[in-house]
Amino acid sequence: MIELTHTILETRAVVQKQISEGKTIGFVPTMGALHQGHLELVCQAVLENDFVVVSIFVNPIQFNNADDLAKYPRTLESDILKLGETGCKLVFAPSADEMYPEPDLTKFDFGLLDKVMEGKFRPGHFKGVAIVVKKLLEIVMPTKAYFGEKDFQQLAIIKKMVNKLQMPVLIVPCAIVREPDGLAMSSRNARLTEAERAEAPVLYRALSGIKENYSWFIPDGIRQLIRGEIQENQLFRIEYVDIVDTETLQPFEDWSDVEHAVVCVAAFIGNVRLIDNIVLY
Repeated sequence: MIELTHTILETRAVVQKQISEGKTIGFVPTMGALHQGHLELVCQAVLENDFVVVSIFVNPIQFNNADDLAKYPRTLESDILKLGETGCKLVFAPSADEMYPEPDLTKFDFGLLDKVMEGKFRPGHFKGVAIVVKKLLEIVMPTKAYFGEKDFQQLAIIKKMVNKLQMPVLIVPCAIVREPDGLAMSSRNARLTEAERAEAPVLYRALSGIKENYSWFIPDGIRQLIRGEIQENQLFRIEYVDIVDTETLQPFEDWSDVEHAVVCVAAFIGNVRLIDNIVLY
């Protein structure tokens, strides 16, 4: 039986009891509208911890588009039913007023990590992400917290924050979960029309198509190849295609300049914004 809490005080009380009994705490922060990708994170947390907490909170301060916030699906009842199959023990589903009784003015310095890709097109987004993740980690006090690699830049920023603040939690990256046709699972996929859903896997095909042969080209050539393949489909409008160092998230000119590289893409199909990535090496 899953326990449901809505306040910080009752959530802390439940978790502190588990900690006092010597149990390890696994934590998966989400914004709800759960899909199999989320559930895979929870299942991994269940395997590795004694007691697993999932938060469901649509965080208003990480949206720089009010319309996007309004349209974000909220499906708490069905989310809890899905979590019932995973072994999750506690769902924390606070209100915005509970999380932000007054404006949170916390400031972070992520260097250049939040200045590129998502940060360039979504000003203020990562500040909102960092604030809410910091608050949630302080409330839940987990041993390990699990994040999907689809949000590659977000994961890098959260690891940076945890390291700088010396928070006592291990951040566990989890592989992207995909549909059979390659589309990265996302709560936003539910907003795709039938025609858009049929074309959405173009992003993954463009990325995976260059993984084996990327070294034949310079990085900028790969960027252009991926752009060209996506733009052949008139439903798509590209925001960015970037090839960056997996640690610094900065672009580079030659493959020998970095130890590990990742290609990150963001594009609109209709009114739905999709992101995806693939690590090249």
